[in-house]
Formats: sequence, C-alpha cells, structure tokens
Amino acid sequence: MPVIPEPAKKVPMMFRAQINGRCQIQRLVPGAPEQDATRWASEWVDKAYPKLPEPSAEVQTRTYTLTWRFITNSGQDDGVIRPVIGARGWPFYPGSSMKGIFRRACTKEQAEHYCGKTSASGELQPGILRFHGGYPTDTAWTENLVDIVHPQQNWQVKTGNKDGGAFIQISLYKPELQFGISSIEELAASEWETIWIIWEKALSTGIGCRVCAGYGQPQQNTGNIIYRTRIKGQGQAAKLIDGTGEFRANVFRAALRGHALRIFGGLTNADMGDRIVNHLFGSVQGNGNIGLLGMSFRDSRLEIGTFGRGSYAQPTYSVEGELVWLLACQLADPQHEEVLKKLVADLTRFAFVLGGFGKSWRRADHRLFYEEYYEDEYKPLIGCHWQWSGERSLVRDVQVRKLEQVGEFIDKVRQTAQEWMQLQGIASNCGQKAPWREAWHPQTVQVWGRQASDKEDSEAIFWLHGPYQEAIRGVQAEGSIYRSSITGQMGYIGRLWHRMYPLVRLVKDPQNPSKPIPKTTPGYLELMTLFPDDSTESRQFLQFLNSQQDRPKGFQQLWPRSQS
Repeated sequence: MPVIPEPAKKVPMMFRAQINGRCQIQRLVPGAPEQDATRWASEWVDKAYPKLPEPSAEVQTRTYTLTWRFITNSGQDDGVIRPVIGARGWPFYPGSSMKGIFRRACTKEQAEHYCGKTSASGELQPGILRFHGGYPTDTAWTENLVDIVHPQQNWQVKTGNKDGGAFIQISLYKPELQFGISSIEELAASEWETIWIIWEKALSTGIGCRVCAGYGQPQQNTGNIIYRTRIKGQGQAAKLIDGTGEFRANVFRAALRGHALRIFGGLTNADMGDRIVNHLFGSVQGNGNIGLLGMSFRDSRLEIGTFGRGSYAQPTYSVEGELVWLLACQLADPQHEEVLKKLVADLTRFAFVLGGFGKSWRRADHRLFYEEYYEDEYKPLIGCHWQWSGERSLVRDVQVRKLEQVGEFIDKVRQTAQEWMQLQGIASNCGQKAPWREAWHPQTVQVWGRQASDKEDSEAIFWLHGPYQEAIRGVQAEGSIYRSSITGQMGYIGRLWHRMYPLVRLVKDPQNPSKPIPKTTPGYLELMTLFPDDSTESRQFLQFLNSQQDRPKGFQQLWPRSQS
C-alpha cells in the first residue's frame, strides 16, 4: 500500500479541528503567506455546486438585497463565526430562524395560525406555514467572504491599551437572498400579501448575527425606525485580508458607542457608564445582552479608490447614503422612546460636529485642508471628512451654525444623557467620572474653536506636523506638540481631535418666506478637542491657546463654559 505523505495536510480545512497547527479560521497571522481563513473559504467555494435547484411550485418566494454584509453563525466551530452551509454547499438563512423572527412580528392570533401553538392540554398544534429559509440567488456570494472584526473600544476611549488584534469571520457581502414560504392550506392572494408584509416587518429588524452593527440589514426598513439622516464622507477605507479596500458600515455604530461611553463616563462611574452603554448597544460581557439599538446604512453612492504611492498607497472611500437607527428591542416603558430618539440624534450630531467616522476620524482630511502635505505623495493618508447631505438633514441635523453654539450644543447632549439616566433610575453625579482617558467631564476635556473663512484657512492642521510657535531668540521658545502625547503617533492614540466642520446657514426661501432653506458656505468651524495630560507639552500648549484668544485667528475656549 502506498504511503501518503503528511496525510493530515490533505484533509480540507473545513473538517479540521479549530486548534493551532490544524485550522484556525478566526486567527489573523500578520505576514503569513496565506491565512487559514483564505484557504478555508477557497476550498469551500471550489466544491460548492454552481447552481441550486428551483424551489417547488408550492413554495412562494420573494427576493431581497441586503445593504452590507450578512452572517449566520453555524455554531459548528468553537470561537469562529461562519455561515450555516446548506444544500449543495451554499450558505443560507435557516427556515427555523426565519420562522422565529416571523413569529415575533405577528399578532398573537397570527402567530398561532401561521406558526402554531400549544393547546391547554400541552399538545403541540403546528401552524399552516412552512419556512424554507433564504438562499443567495446567484454565485456572487462566493466573493469577498473573508471579513475582519477589530475591537478597539478600550484603545480608543479608556486606557490606550489594545486588548487584542483583528479577528476573522466569514460573511456574505451584499447578498441577494430568495426566501421561501409554503402553506399546508390553499391561501388567497390577499392572505399571501399579508404574510409577506409580516415577513418584511420581521426582516426590517435585520437577520442573522451582529445586526446591531449593520450586518444583515435590508434595503428597506419598514418599522422601528427611531432616527434617520443622510450623510456623505470620504476617508481611508478599511483593508480586507487580501489588501483590498471596503467601506464598512459598522464604523457608525463604533463611533456612537464610543461617544456614548465618553458622555456617560463623564456623568457617572466606570461600572455604571459601561452598564448604560451595554444596555443601549448590547454586549458580550458576562451572559451578554441584546442592545436597544440597531443600525443600517444604505449607500446611494460608493467609490473605492486608492491614494498615495509605494508603501504609502492606501484604499480610500467616497460614500453617500442614508444612516438609520432602529429600535431593536422592546422598551421597558414605551414612554422612554422619545428620550431615546433625542439621545441617538444628539450622539450622531455630536460625532459630526467634533469628529468623523472610520479610520483616522480624529483628524481633518489632509487632502482637503493641507494639500501641499502630499506634494510628493510618499506620505500616509491622514484624516476623513464628513458632512450632512440633503435639505432635510441640513435643516434638521445642523444644530451648530456659529461658534457660540458649540458649547450650548455639548451641554444639550449631556443634558439628554442625564434625562436617559433618570428614566433608567440612575442618578447622574457631575462630580463623578470614569477614570478613562476620554471621559467627557469638565476636568478632562476642553473644546477650542475659531471660524475659518475657507478650506485653506486651517491653523491647527500645521501644528500637527510642526511648531505652533516659532522660537525668537531672547523672546520666546519654540512651542510644539509634534510627536508628543498630545498628537500621538503610529500605534498610539493622541489626545487631540481636529475637525473642520462645514458651515451651513439658513436663509429665507423667496417662494416661501416662512420656511428657511439651508445654504452651504465656503466657511468652516475649526474645532480642537483636547484631553490634556500632565505633560509639559500639554501645559504649554494650553497656555499658548489662552494667550491667543483675543488675537486674529486665535482659538476661543468653547467648552467647558463657565456655567458647565
């Protein structure tokens, strides 16, 4: 009998144990010539059938496209999130899961009729519907399967320490899924229409795993919307495992969750701050919990490009679309919904006024506000730029139209957070704060600003790369925060946010004087958010800002205000 050399290596990755040396799909090994996940996915796709058989004539079907990624956790391999794999090797959304969310969207009578019930004697009585699950409509599912998750909460907000690196999961990219339902009874067309309305209501809450982070969301959300707005932005795209760029919708949830931690961390202690935010956004800590909030982003325009040369070349995005926040769970008291809506709107606007979304969100986009920085293109891409889009958002969501409104706006966000705490039976204590680097408390953060006439009129952007004050012999020493703990450097989070916030005015509509219309301007509010530390650079920089307050182009301290 011939001897097979290294027979263990002939076993497909899918059938190997999830241990080191066999197969570890979730593990991202820097510099590895091939990741286990890449080979796992390649072997899977290679053996999957090219087509699925058509559903039988008894099965009613409808097709829906998801806005971004979609995943169903098979639970087959410990520590890995990867899809359920069904007939002919195709991933699918199980009929049992489909029935589960369908039942939750029904009235009691509908649930018993369509999905079944238990009689008074304890006997199970099946419903009339059979749920056949959802399958991709074509082989586009085989592309972009390897997905990356990168937890950064502690690094970005709390301690500056990375708890771990990136992890891999397997998900489908913007799939079109065909869902099937059949009935053991013949139903009228009008009843089938009712059934599909119920299904669309169920689908609108998202399907599969990680729906709160934007996974598994349909193109149309038919219910449970608590806030929606239109936005557009540009910046550095996330890199997938093969180096290609992807705009990842979960950047919005990450930003709002981080800002919620900052705000609540400035109003109560660390444990309570974490509890409030986990209740809002969900958590895997302890037994885990499903958060109140889900989100969806539907892009109407998305361009993935590149910027820079050589080793500095980076994928970029330019995107526009609708951001939607959803109520993912039933509130303990429906009367809390209005405050929750205010809280989500305020957190979204807070992110817009003071920062951005995604990679390098703490910096203004250097391509727009410091073009000469890239004269030779052999420099890293820095920053992002976001703005509201569409008349409705420009009227409703622009809460800051002049410098004096910044402090009022921040106080309003904190007030809304306090209202939410009161509804949860939690007393805020302005003298208490979480011991986090970026807890939003008057003792830990300052916001400075000035009005810039146009995009060429940024002052602070140069301070990130050189001195803010030239040395004059016998008069003043050079002042600089360059490569200090304030500005940070590669791998280290700095203590300064720099934002060029577009100025939008309201003017009278000549056709309807009672209704203002938004008018974009060439101006910006140049805002710096500082979390000062005890370094000499930090102390000297604040002294410099204070000395410039009454000078042309000088920054003014906007928050904390004297009464904060």
